[in-house]
Amino acid sequence: MTVLDETYTLSNGVEIPKLGLGTWFIDDDRAAEAVRTAVEIGYRNIDTAQAYGNERGVGQGARTAAVPREQLFVSTKLAAEIKDYDEAVASIDESLQKLGLEYIDLMLIHSPQPWDDFRGGDYVEGNRAAWRALEEAHQTGKIRSIGVSNFQQQDLGNLLESATVVPHVNQLLVHAGNTPSELLDYCEAKQILVEAYSPIAHGAILDNAVVKAMAERYGVSVPQLCIRYTLQLDTVSLPKTANPDHMRSNAEVDFEISGDDMEALQGLRDVDYGEHTVFPVYSGK
Repeated sequence: MTVLDETYTLSNGVEIPKLGLGTWFIDDDRAAEAVRTAVEIGYRNIDTAQAYGNERGVGQGARTAAVPREQLFVSTKLAAEIKDYDEAVASIDESLQKLGLEYIDLMLIHSPQPWDDFRGGDYVEGNRAAWRALEEAHQTGKIRSIGVSNFQQQDLGNLLESATVVPHVNQLLVHAGNTPSELLDYCEAKQILVEAYSPIAHGAILDNAVVKAMAERYGVSVPQLCIRYTLQLDTVSLPKTANPDHMRSNAEVDFEISGDDMEALQGLRDVDYGEHTVFPVYSGK
């Protein structure tokens, strides 16, 4: 048994694999092959989003993979700009159509604010409207689990004031060098499972001297150490790659980071994302 066989159980009883395949930056015409390859290697958790522009390819990969659909866990995300009930309803159906699937395993609100106003204005009512659409799709069986992404504690609190379903998941930027411990504790207290996207810091962590030295001590690569770190935080880890060799090595994380080393990784700060700070999730604005 490897990490690819391990699962968490969401608050509604749905099982989700602990390690998934992120598909950000995988072009639509390459996504199907990437998904099929990942499934052959043993991945069962596939993550996409409307904003990635590759739902069609991801869905094709899921439909033509070497295992039955019910063995896969396919996630997507409602575009961050959608803060309206009717638009959300239509967009959920559009994702189902593009994916070509009868149901989605998990659908998230991609961000509490539109990307051009990330961490900016007040979109409380818009998020509540979009959430109501997700709740209804969940109730009818179109979506097995629902959640959010990039939501801070205040965003979650605002949503919970009117929600009839507590988000099953909050997908966050979590990696060595960026560990939002208070938010992780808050989500755990609310039985909201955290998914860690960019567990390798979008590559920014690869040259970190502390992390490199620690990886060498464990006899693993920096990406393997970083993925293991997020797993030991009890999060779903979602490294993104279309490279089969990387898919395989990312899943070879059956080792244990010591308590002292976990504390050291949690204490790391100030990762320089370089050119990738053009993306709001890395710049914070």
